[in-house]
Amino acid sequence: MKTYDYPTSRDLFARALQVIPAGIYGHLGPSEGCFIPVSSYPFYASRAQGAYVWDVDGNRFIDYMCAYGPNVLGYGDPEVDAAARAQLDTGNCTTLPTVQMIEFAELLCDTIDGADWAFFAKNGGDTTSLAMMVARAATGRDKAILFNGHYHGVAPWTQKLGHPGITAADVSNNLYCPWGDLGALRRTIEANKGQIAILMATPYHHPIFEDNQLPPVGWWAEVRKLCTENGIVLAIDDVRAGFRLDNRGSAAHYGFEADLQCYCKALANGWNVSALVGVESLKSAAGSVMYTGSYWLSAVPFAAGIATVRKLRELNGAQRMLALGRTLTDGLRAAGAEHGFDLRISGEPSMWYMRITDDDNLVLHQEWVAECVRRGVFFTSHHNLFMNLAVTDADIAHTLEVAHEAFGVVKANHPELG
Repeated sequence: MKTYDYPTSRDLFARALQVIPAGIYGHLGPSEGCFIPVSSYPFYASRAQGAYVWDVDGNRFIDYMCAYGPNVLGYGDPEVDAAARAQLDTGNCTTLPTVQMIEFAELLCDTIDGADWAFFAKNGGDTTSLAMMVARAATGRDKAILFNGHYHGVAPWTQKLGHPGITAADVSNNLYCPWGDLGALRRTIEANKGQIAILMATPYHHPIFEDNQLPPVGWWAEVRKLCTENGIVLAIDDVRAGFRLDNRGSAAHYGFEADLQCYCKALANGWNVSALVGVESLKSAAGSVMYTGSYWLSAVPFAAGIATVRKLRELNGAQRMLALGRTLTDGLRAAGAEHGFDLRISGEPSMWYMRITDDDNLVLHQEWVAECVRRGVFFTSHHNLFMNLAVTDADIAHTLEVAHEAFGVVKANHPELG
């Protein structure tokens, strides 16, 4: 099978280093160490369509990162993009909001369990920070319970002391608990009685570089009970998992009621909009918070979001992605076993995490992922992967062919494995 090279990507990266910090900033940059070995990965895309992305060297990839989540229907979905273009012809970023904002809010309230209102922004982190402010406005309290390894954005309060630019004051109100440990959660609440405004968590444990964990049996029912008894706002960060587990929201998928729910990624199939939705009792507090942005009333993403959510509902998108993910992950696991590797799959099949367990430092796994990427299947070794509705049975079959060949290359490179 042909393997890819990336000379144009390398030339562009050299240019970028002259004018952009780190060339490509954030976790997507090769300097962050998430692309190992760096030589196996492209750096720049030229176009995308459906389940595929092409790099600047003309190489095509089946993209299971889905732009880190926003691609849910397929890149360039014709219905979504047609709705966006139609709105662009009418107006986009205007002084006054358009009716599309109302229609989008109505649609989300009709779709998501526990959504009595919606507030729109641009990034997932906008909504998690707003959730924090709403909870504090409603309760008059300062502290927040967070769970180790859960990612809620890049605002100072979401980061850890010791990270560049973060001071002790930024995280002084954070209380950290281990995921799934009810005893630790109860002790934290008891030790901070009457001071906790919010408990924020992802619907299941999906950190980077770590096996994902679904909620333990009874976990969310007990968390909901503890929050209710102690006047704590329960907020779910559904930015990553939203609409990939259940169209009604991940809280509905796991059978509990959240007070606030944060959405972004899959909300508009790549058009830039996010939403915080909440229960009626927090509506007044949400309206009292001073929170805005230059482009938050932009109508084109609202139109795209309406088309996306409607299509996800019509196609029963979450269930279809779960089914596609099961087929793919079962095949990947079997491919590994055929070559003598234990490929552990964790999390939900529409947003899974995987790693080869045969070594403790991910070297074998990073090598296998890199061999897949060089053959046109874009995985990453540090993050959960994403399913989208444009993936076909033929794509899955080709992915499994690539996976088999990549496992064979890793096995041949390591005769010490026997």
